[in-house]
Amino acid sequence: MKTQRQGRRAEQEALNFLQARGLRLVETNYRCRAGEIDLVMTHGATLVFVEVRMRVSRTFGGAAASVTPAKQRKLCTAARHYLLSRGEPDGPVRFDVVALDGGAAPHWIPNAFDAPLD
Repeated sequence: MKTQRQGRRAEQEALNFLQARGLRLVETNYRCRAGEIDLVMTHGATLVFVEVRMRVSRTFGGAAASVTPAKQRKLCTAARHYLLSRGEPDGPVRFDVVALDGGAAPHWIPNAFDAPLD
């Protein structure tokens, strides 16, 4: 339960941070068999899939380093499912990461990794 509360708090902090920078919320916690997308947002004409990662410390590389290639593949599969269920977007698509490390300010990584969605 404590971990879930911390996760929800981290996602809310990331959402507030991104909205203050002009992104608009479309959906939170999109779930499918392949996994979950924390935040689906738009940034201008771009559809943005956001992964929020939180770590208490940077001892093992920090929050951003925890978005491994395996996690990226899961996010891509979930994003494909989202696009199939919602329809093709009008503009480009990208994957962002918001990393929260030990109480530090959020670290936003736009276009954090390239992902084939076709």
